[in-house]
Amino acid sequence: MEPKKNPKSDLTKNSILYFSIGLCLVLFLSWQLVELKTYDKSPIDIDALTINEDDDEEVPLTEQLKTPPPPPPPAAPQIIEIVEDEEEVEETVIESTETTQEEVIEDVEVLEEEVDVDVPFAIIEDVPLFPGCERVAKSERRKCFQEKVQRHINKNFRYPEIAQEMGVQGRVYVQFVIDKDGSITSIRTRGPDKNLEKEAHRIISKLPTMTPGKQRGRAVRVPFSIPITFRLQ
Repeated sequence: MEPKKNPKSDLTKNSILYFSIGLCLVLFLSWQLVELKTYDKSPIDIDALTINEDDDEEVPLTEQLKTPPPPPPPAAPQIIEIVEDEEEVEETVIESTETTQEEVIEDVEVLEEEVDVDVPFAIIEDVPLFPGCERVAKSERRKCFQEKVQRHINKNFRYPEIAQEMGVQGRVYVQFVIDKDGSITSIRTRGPDKNLEKEAHRIISKLPTMTPGKQRGRAVRVPFSIPITFRLQ
């Protein structure tokens, strides 16, 4: 029995080609569907704006009336009074204030006013003299003054009983001024306790009258400061 099929006709020969073409066609159609855009076809009302050209308002021309300025007031007539030149007027003579070589200029005396200036103990020319330092050389008088003041403090020192009971101790800074007459003035104290300050003031107030310090040969005020230590043993 002979087969009816033609051996030369093979249906599966180009099947891959046809499959590829169909796949490409399907992808193309799918892409077109995705990119497809739709628009609303509702009617749009378009109104036209009509502008009348007759809206320009005509401004009437006005003419400014110029009023003339008022006439100036009539000037008062000048009255010229004629005075007879009968009286003689004395002319004032101004004397010259310039001096000539012949004039003698009187000597003017210059009075120097004494000004109270405090001169510190460290720079004064002649230091105040504590009683007992008069015969000491001038170069040693500053040292003699300090030693005498320290001896006076040690001699008159007395620890306040209230401060001892309270256990108060410390250093009191004392400042005083040796005035022009050698007296002790302007005593100021600063310390940790009022009782100690009061005792330091009492000790310094007992300093004797001294020979005042001198600056350029004149007696001046000399401030001096010294610490007093209160220490419990």
